[in-house]
Amino acid sequence: MKFSQLLFISCFIFFSFNVFSQTVNIKSIQTYPNNSQSKLPILLMGKNSNDKLTIEFDVKAEYQPNLIVVFRFCDKNWIPYDNLFLANQGQDRGYKFSASILPNTVEEADYHYIGSFPTKKDFVSFPYSGNWRFYITDFGDTTLVYAEGKFYVIYNEVSMYSSVREDIMEGTDLFPTDLNKVFNVTTKFYLPEDFFPGYVDEVRIVENHKINYPCIIDRKFNTLKRQYYWDANRKFTFTARDIQPGNEYRQVNLMDINRFNSKEVQAQFDGIEYSRFFQQGEQDLNGGEILRNFKNRYATYLNVKFSLRTPDDLYGDVYLIGAFNNWTILDSYKMNKSEDLYTLKIPLKRGIYDYQYAAAVGNSKGEINYDWLVFEGNSFDTSNEYHIFLYYNEPDLGGYDRIIGYSLIKSK
Repeated sequence: MKFSQLLFISCFIFFSFNVFSQTVNIKSIQTYPNNSQSKLPILLMGKNSNDKLTIEFDVKAEYQPNLIVVFRFCDKNWIPYDNLFLANQGQDRGYKFSASILPNTVEEADYHYIGSFPTKKDFVSFPYSGNWRFYITDFGDTTLVYAEGKFYVIYNEVSMYSSVREDIMEGTDLFPTDLNKVFNVTTKFYLPEDFFPGYVDEVRIVENHKINYPCIIDRKFNTLKRQYYWDANRKFTFTARDIQPGNEYRQVNLMDINRFNSKEVQAQFDGIEYSRFFQQGEQDLNGGEILRNFKNRYATYLNVKFSLRTPDDLYGDVYLIGAFNNWTILDSYKMNKSEDLYTLKIPLKRGIYDYQYAAAVGNSKGEINYDWLVFEGNSFDTSNEYHIFLYYNEPDLGGYDRIIGYSLIKSK
């Protein structure tokens, strides 16, 4: 073999090794239906609707990676099924991401990916109604998971009549008294003949984007706050009487390049924020986010400092929660305390984000309770979206959690 051929092969192996062994960091991942950035990722499927899931994100990598998405059907607690009948093999992977090079003004990322699924060309399908997860992986090695997310697929087969009304929580005497204000969320339905009443399982209510903290009404447990009624035929009623409305979310808007014209910025122009317990917030995105178009040269990343001064000395921790961390209380978003001032700096891409603060307080048993309202308030004037899912214990295909009904209602 000629020396030039050996040199070419050696260079190819070296280049391939570097490409496939590179570090890939995914940033600013968004999951939403169709073209609605700020909406909860719910796909309504059927004769009159055929929604698509949009997955969009930035990538920091030396070379453009070949990325795909793997879809897995899950139970109601988001655990993927280990069942060949539910594996959807052959239609569980999406390859059609559109990749673009980001403007050179974006220092923290190099590429932008966007894809919509299901697609006929990709042979992607979501045949089961329920909870789904996706995993962004490497084309050559799907065990390399760079990011993941959750979404719902709904084949709506039960007409649900849902309502929300103002109420006062019974059996409690909270202070301030505003904390006793609750929404009574009720859903009623008549089960079609195709379904067996004994397999009706539970109703879950997701407020705005809080997928990880649903309100669960289980037919096995009737309490003062969560109630279930069945007429022994096909009429069902599920009621939650303890949903506190909260407040409109705080919002950081980084779109204005004149106002936020440096790398280091404050979340709010005034710098330090305070309790809003007795102050009604302005209209929000119901927990969503809107990011500046990736093609824009100003779609850069900023180091955003959040600062909260608490009204009293707080002995627990304070967490920052928002659209940027999927409304999940995470240790990485625990704020740093200095006397009565709590601060945290996080990188955010230019955009608009809903967020809030929550307190974590331990009790005598060593348990941690998270208070979402202590800094934010609780008012009937708050406008929320409530996504209501009806789960059914489907016995076919080895059994799975099937969503057979869905409705969306809004407070106020």
